[in-house]
Amino acid sequence: MSPKLIGFIGLGKMGALMATRLVASGRDVIVYDTNSVSVENLVSRGAKSAKSVREVADGAEVVFASLPTPDVVRDVVLSADGIGKGFAVQTFIDLSTTGPRVASLVHAELASQGIAAVDCPVSGGIAGARDGKLTLMVSCASETFDEIRGLLAILGKPVFVGTQPGSAQIMKLANNLLAASALAITAEALVFGVKGGLDPEVMCEIFNMSSGRNTATIDKFPRAVLTGTFDFGFSTGLAYKDVRLCLDEAEAFGVPTPVGSAVRQILAITQSKYGADSDWTSMIRPFEEWAGVEARASKREGDARGSE
Repeated sequence: MSPKLIGFIGLGKMGALMATRLVASGRDVIVYDTNSVSVENLVSRGAKSAKSVREVADGAEVVFASLPTPDVVRDVVLSADGIGKGFAVQTFIDLSTTGPRVASLVHAELASQGIAAVDCPVSGGIAGARDGKLTLMVSCASETFDEIRGLLAILGKPVFVGTQPGSAQIMKLANNLLAASALAITAEALVFGVKGGLDPEVMCEIFNMSSGRNTATIDKFPRAVLTGTFDFGFSTGLAYKDVRLCLDEAEAFGVPTPVGSAVRQILAITQSKYGADSDWTSMIRPFEEWAGVEARASKREGDARGSE
């Protein structure tokens, strides 16, 4: 699919990088965000700017959105001056994580306006968005997927989940529950070892050669926890939102989530202590505080025990 003009709404950390890739691919892109600095940055790279959501939908045949919460998505799509009222838009591609109920609502409302809705949450973080190596989980009509596959490939690898509205959201929520759970249990295990006198860097090395290997030990902890930077690029608030959405949907399905509930509680504690804008790798910090140690690469055998 080669639309004359592509719209992009939502230029946060992930959205700005994805929009930049579309611009760099040679597409004509019109962008909108409430943050004028983010808009100006994209304009400096070759994008056009819009003054409103409606202006984007009135000009672009395909409109992407990367937005923080289900409520924001609902408002951007369904309000009186939202995407659904646009004159030009034919396909709406939602890169946000909203949960299946909002995705189904958006699909139904846009279908009534003759607009194809594509549920397309992404995984891969800041690095994946920057390098075009995201995993894009897609649910929509199969013919729509065929039309937009090439466009999505600019951002990463699109994987077709199914035709049922909200299917991709279920997949994304399941993925983020696993990712958050890996962070929580790795934090617990690492702090346990550090309290016992182990070097956290050596622990991660051994985890990654052994059965404890997971996404947190491979990437997140070496990059953002052992270094003490806590800058992996995904906020505690968004992680908490995603896990909460997942558990709410699981409850509606009648699926018990005792492990997920514990992870949600750790995220709630982390958010309360360090703020919603803190990096989600900060999940280790309550464990460190409770144990009186810090899991950093600079800690060695002589000082790893911290205060006891």
